Amino acid sequence: MMRKADREVKDRGELIAILEKCDVCRIGLALGGVPYIVPMNFGYEMDGDDLILYLHCAKEGRKLDFIAQNPNACFEMDCSHELKPGTEPCNYSMNYESIIGSGLISVCEEKDEKIHGLTQLMRGLSAEKTFHFPDKVLDQTAVLKFSVTEFTGKRLRK
Repeated sequence: MMRKADREVKDRGELIAILEKCDVCRIGLALGGVPYIVPMNFGYEMDGDDLILYLHCAKEGRKLDFIAQNPNACFEMDCSHELKPGTEPCNYSMNYESIIGSGLISVCEEKDEKIHGLTQLMRGLSAEKTFHFPDKVLDQTAVLKFSVTEFTGKRLRK
């Protein structure tokens, strides 16, 4: 249960509207008690009620090392920031909207799955509807599929 229940966003349509305003997704990974957070561009799709995030990165590196050994992950994204000054330092506040969630993250292995994931990512970044990904780019790029098992939203507007 969310501590500030009056700020919780429960409506699935509102959650997706918040997600669409965000331009960075921070993923949290862990390995052997060592946490790792990294900001990434993302794309998404809904599969029924299930949220799937797509991310991309180089084909080697710390993220992939963590994912290979522990596919459990979490994420956070936020937007609509507006500072609300107060009369005293501890009276300041911030308007915001955010989403956090968790699930399983994996590396897309098949070419068609990589193209699908990159297409979802590009749809969030470009007004174009179709994209061509050269084989050289696909060979050099790791596409991550984050199957979200739970997510919640929060909003403060004063």
